[in-house]
Amino acid sequence: MLTTRFVTGSPNWIDLGTPDIEAASSFYGGLFGWTFQSAGPEAGGYGMFQLDGKTVAGGMTVAPDQGAPGWSLYFQTPDADATAKSVEQGGGAVVVEPMDVFELGRMAIFTDPSGAGFATWQPGQIKGLDVVNAPGSLCWAELYTPDPGQGLRFYSGVFGWETSSMPLPDGSGSYTMVNPAGTSADDMFGGVAPLASDPVEAAHGPSWLPYFEVADCDATVAKAQELGGTVRMAPVDMEGVGRFAKLADPAGGHFAVLQGAQSEG
Repeated sequence: MLTTRFVTGSPNWIDLGTPDIEAASSFYGGLFGWTFQSAGPEAGGYGMFQLDGKTVAGGMTVAPDQGAPGWSLYFQTPDADATAKSVEQGGGAVVVEPMDVFELGRMAIFTDPSGAGFATWQPGQIKGLDVVNAPGSLCWAELYTPDPGQGLRFYSGVFGWETSSMPLPDGSGSYTMVNPAGTSADDMFGGVAPLASDPVEAAHGPSWLPYFEVADCDATVAKAQELGGTVRMAPVDMEGVGRFAKLADPAGGHFAVLQGAQSEG
């Protein structure tokens, strides 16, 4: 389970790059109840999405020529520079070299060997998100990649991840889950899936997909449509997991929502 007891290799931050942060704030505010708080002019337009005064994500305006709209997932590292070397040695690429963000921490942006983007955060004054695994916050992350074996070898080499597997309910195979080194399967925070297994994701290409927890999946999907979002995959049930759907915000940023089995009424 994802928690704010961040350790090496666990997701500790997520942010949105979008062509219009005000429009994004309106959408996610209506969907999850978030408010956007600017970090000030010195932060270049970056700010925090908050829920009840606690940070659940970051976000900023990104011009179309600087990248496609989307969510970026950050993993904790004790040494961003050492991680950058491990990424390159593992066949990935450094997109943004490690850099200090004031006294808040040190970040870097990468792609894995398949081209899926991810980032790292070396904590300084900001340790990570204030809230996870609660309604309106990050609760799961899923890597869609053409070669799950290669992907797992890469990330395990960079972060030391450990894996466990769960048979799929339809009997078509198994689902591989990951947890930080030295923890147990109870600390799993994400999964790895073959890109070809999901036509919706295959059309998008290799990527990390963030899941946000919701109390009512169907109501959230309906609200997303009302606010101008797109349903990429209608709500479906997965035994023992819950009910989930895949969406896109009005700018095209992909994400998913999950109503956990314990939240079903």
